[in-house]
Formats: sequence, structure tokens, C-alpha cells
Amino acid sequence: MTARRTSLVILTGLVLLSLNLRPAAVSVGPVLAEVRSSLGMSPAAAGLLTSLPVIGFAVFGALAPAAARRIGVHRVTLLALLAAVLGLLGRAVSDSEALFLVLSLVALGGMAMANVLLPSLVKLHFPDRIGRVTAIYTTALAVGLTGALLITVPLSQAAGSWRWGLGAWAAVALLAALPWVGLVTHDRSLEPTARSIRSADVARTRLGVAMALFFGLQSLQAYSVFGWFAQLWRDNGYTAGQAGALVALVAAMSIPLSLWAPAAVARRTDQRAILLAIMACYPLGYVGLIIAPHGFAVPGAILVGIGAVTFPIVLTLIGLRARTPQGTAALSGFTQSTGYLIAALGPFAMSALYDATGAWTAPLLMLTLLMVPQIALGLYVARPAAIEDQIPRRESRPSDAHSR
Repeated sequence: MTARRTSLVILTGLVLLSLNLRPAAVSVGPVLAEVRSSLGMSPAAAGLLTSLPVIGFAVFGALAPAAARRIGVHRVTLLALLAAVLGLLGRAVSDSEALFLVLSLVALGGMAMANVLLPSLVKLHFPDRIGRVTAIYTTALAVGLTGALLITVPLSQAAGSWRWGLGAWAAVALLAALPWVGLVTHDRSLEPTARSIRSADVARTRLGVAMALFFGLQSLQAYSVFGWFAQLWRDNGYTAGQAGALVALVAAMSIPLSLWAPAAVARRTDQRAILLAIMACYPLGYVGLIIAPHGFAVPGAILVGIGAVTFPIVLTLIGLRARTPQGTAALSGFTQSTGYLIAALGPFAMSALYDATGAWTAPLLMLTLLMVPQIALGLYVARPAAIEDQIPRRESRPSDAHSR
């Protein structure tokens, strides 16, 4: 396979993979009532189901760099997609509450590992085009997220069952696996040098900790929005369909902006100005929704959607804050696994504040106040730096030099 053809296959694989990174997490939400009714799912199980995405991304995402070192980054990516196919298809035909939860975790685990490896795959194959390629795959990710929110219910209604609406995403994941089948035969390790870099090394650096906290806070915002804003708008006079469309508008804002933001960030050595402009839209949207949750719904959705473009920017920064694919994988693994643990607190805190006050003002104030540390951390990680420069030198071990 020529180098040009290989690059095209990898780019195609990255786009198809990105389309599948969010449907496993968000497709069940629009049909949750039907799933609960069909499976006799308890409130506790339903609560666990809504928390599985951040749990899966935190736990399985942490395993991705080590798995890539041992069996190869392309093989892990293929296995991750096959796990998604198995989980998505299996849960669509399951009649058991427990099995539905387990298979959901299998699908989410596969996507979590692929999610962590994406920045290192870009660094490995497109080291001189990080911004451009990140723009392409994060746009595909936004399309997959928006599509899952918009298409799952119509598919379910057309086919007469929620099982078809959820199961259809298994076919999309299977299609995404095809390019990676041809890549596993010439896989390579993410450790090109004798000195290894692991998540534990990243955890001892200022940059690594700041990246993890920043990723966690921006993910907390996103999961809070996608988890509760539909209910916020329903409580303020919108129908279920209208509320779902408003949440889809939030997600859809990332589609055009994800094509621009990563490339714009990569062209700059200091990304503070562009990151600050994007993040400032979050509190503007929240304050508007506090004042007029019904009348400000559309402008609020647009502003919050612009703020959510922080996500593709932070993925770009992961690639820019390490010099090697292996360093990128370690930084990505620590940043995302730790960050998603932080993000899990957001939906729970939103629920607790809403239950305690009976209104959405307190939850929106919480999200607004959390933007203060997020902005401070964002300004820190947007400054030029490399994770390798902050890791103390240590003696290399034979296993480090020869592990694959």
C-alpha cells in the first residue's frame, strides 16, 4: 500500500471512527422512557445507565495507552470498534435490565479507548497537520453526536421499536471498523524510543494535572448540558420535541466551528485569545437562560453550543502539548480518564440542586461559577509547553526499550 493510499485509508478510518464516538453514549437518552418500560428498569438502574458514559470513559480510557503499547494502536482501535458493535447490537436485542447495562458498558468501553487514542493516531500519522486533521475528525464527532440525538427517535418510530433505533448504530460502527482491518497487519507500537512515558509520569507534571482538570471541567459543562437542558426547556414551556431540537442545536453548533477552531488553534503558538473567546460564550448563555429561560432559549442554545467548541480545542492541545505519539497517548490517557471522573460530578450536582430548589437558577449559577477555574486553567494550558519537558529524567528499563 503506497504512503498516499495509506494516509487516505487512515483519514477515512479516523472520520468513520469519530462518527461513532458519541452515539453509544447519547442515543439511549431520547428513548430512555421506552427502554425503561420495555425492560422494567428501576429508577436506580436508569440513573446508573445515564452515568455509564463518564464511568466507561474514565475507566477504559485509562487502559488505552498501555494496550496500545502492548498490542499496537491500530489493533486496539479495531478491537474498540468491534466491542462497540457487540455492545450496541447486543443491548438492542436484550430483554434483561442487567445485560442491557453490561452491554452498554462494553460499547462505551470500546469508544472510550478509541477516544483516547485518536490524538495519538493523529500525531503518529499526521504530525505536520494536527490542526487540520483534528478539525476533520472533531467535526465528524459533532455530526455523530447531533445525528444520534436527532435520528434515534425517528428510526425507532419508523420501525416500531426502540430496539431498531439503538441497533442501527451497530451497523455504523461495523462500517467504521472496515478501514482498520487493513491497517492491523502493519501495526506499530507507540513507543519509538527507549524512554517510555506513562500516565503516572504525566500525573506528576503541572501541565498534565492542569490539562486533566481543564478537560474535566469542560466535560462537566457538556455532560450537564446534554443531560439536563432538555428538561430545563420542557419545564419552561417547550414540548419534548422542541426541547430535543434545542439540545440538538447546541450539538450542531460544533459542526461548522469544529472545522475552523482546531486548525486556527494549531496555527498559533499561544492559543489563549481564541480559547478565551470561545469559553466566554458559556457564561453568557447561562446568564441569559437564568433571566429568560423560554425567550432566550435559541440564543442560549447557540451561545452554549459555541462554548462547547472548547472540546475540539482541548483535543488539539493534547496533540500540541507532546512531542511524540507515545507522549500524546500518555497525556491523552491521563487527561481524559481523570477528566471524565470530574465530569461525572456535573449531572449529579445539577440534579441535586434542582431537587433541592425546584428551579433551574441554582444549577445554572453553579455552571457559571465553575467557568472561573475553567477559564484560568484554559489560559494556563494554552501557553506553549511540552509534557516531555516536565517529566523528570529516569533510568530506562529493558522492558521500556523493547515493549511493543
